[in-house]
Amino acid sequence: MPEYFPDGTLIDSWFYDISVPSQDELGTPYSLRDCGVKDDGTVQTSAIQALIDRAAENGGGVIVVPEGTWISGSLYFPGNVNLYLEKNAVLKGSEHLRDYPLCTTRIEGQTCTYFPALINVINSDGFRLCGEGTVDGSGQIFWEQFWLRRAWNPECTNKDEQRPRLLYISESSDVMICGITFQNSPFWTTHIYKCDHVKYLNCRMLSPHEDIKGPSTDAIDIDACSDVLVKNCYMAVNDDAVALKGGKGPWADQDPDNGANERIIIEDCEYGFVHGCLTFGSEAIHCRNIILRRIHVSEGYNLLWMKFRPDTPQCYEYVLMEDISGKTANFLNINPWKQFFDLQGRNDLPVSSGTHVTLRNCSFDCDTFFNVKESGQYRLSDFTLENLEIRAADISFRPEFITDLHCSLIRLEQKDEKEFPDAVTTL
Repeated sequence: MPEYFPDGTLIDSWFYDISVPSQDELGTPYSLRDCGVKDDGTVQTSAIQALIDRAAENGGGVIVVPEGTWISGSLYFPGNVNLYLEKNAVLKGSEHLRDYPLCTTRIEGQTCTYFPALINVINSDGFRLCGEGTVDGSGQIFWEQFWLRRAWNPECTNKDEQRPRLLYISESSDVMICGITFQNSPFWTTHIYKCDHVKYLNCRMLSPHEDIKGPSTDAIDIDACSDVLVKNCYMAVNDDAVALKGGKGPWADQDPDNGANERIIIEDCEYGFVHGCLTFGSEAIHCRNIILRRIHVSEGYNLLWMKFRPDTPQCYEYVLMEDISGKTANFLNINPWKQFFDLQGRNDLPVSSGTHVTLRNCSFDCDTFFNVKESGQYRLSDFTLENLEIRAADISFRPEFITDLHCSLIRLEQKDEKEFPDAVTTL
């Protein structure tokens, strides 16, 4: 049976091909160990980059990371060189920021001078990152420094305490990321920007949310991309699982460096602790045809989180979330997001919108069912809530906040039986 995106667009057959390439299919192998790179605890950036460059000069191939721990700073992969991590192989990021030389990159909705990721893939169509190994960002030292700076200056931003990401892919098409564990990223875990036809298959993204927390370690940041599939992945990070980005600022929709996210499917995934299972913003301008389905959430803050920046024009539309179970603090969270607010001289507040959003076939345990704030800065319309089983401490509901809200087969059960012994609402 054909399937369709929320606006009626047919889902392309590309989304159903989940075959994973073997190492043999990735090109001529260049093994770190066989080519003289050392796994002796020293930083091997120059040796690994030289091997990547040699493979490129020879017409392409695959860099093979064998069993062991291999330490490096930022690496750059051209389009004809892939990366494969064998079982028990660890590509470990250096703990020293000097091993990530400043460059022009994309971060937090802006193109600017900042630090590159451990793995950087730019203008590289057909890139493959596969295997059974681990990319580890050595994040703890960066997290400790961040929390110390935040204690000294509570207003410090994410970029004030400089940190690299684990994986950054930009302006590339036909990309696959398969089977890899990404863990302990100093900053965002994986970030794709202005890419199309990207698949994440059978990956794991991990960072701690207790003890020394990994700040802003989003599992997957999708930034002005189209046609993205995230399937059979496990995400447990101290921030958002999947965050939709695209730009920020009063005139962000006019900046050619920014763009929309379109035709994104996240399915058959398992979530440990996350802040947002699917988060729109805070740096986003337009997101359309987004599907989250067949997901289980062990613990988190928000199932659907729409951040509306008062200083940025935003449109979130044609969203489908279905067949989801689990536990979060908020089932639906739609509120103004005023962190680091800056109108940059604009006199009027841009008016944003969230429209054609459907949540159906969900069974959830949460603190708050409907954490939606009415605001003059955005308009909410054409929401459908269907076949929901919700147990919540707060089952209050303000349908007047959404124009054309359609509800059916909704059962809201009060969790605190001592205070509300028989509080059950059916809509």
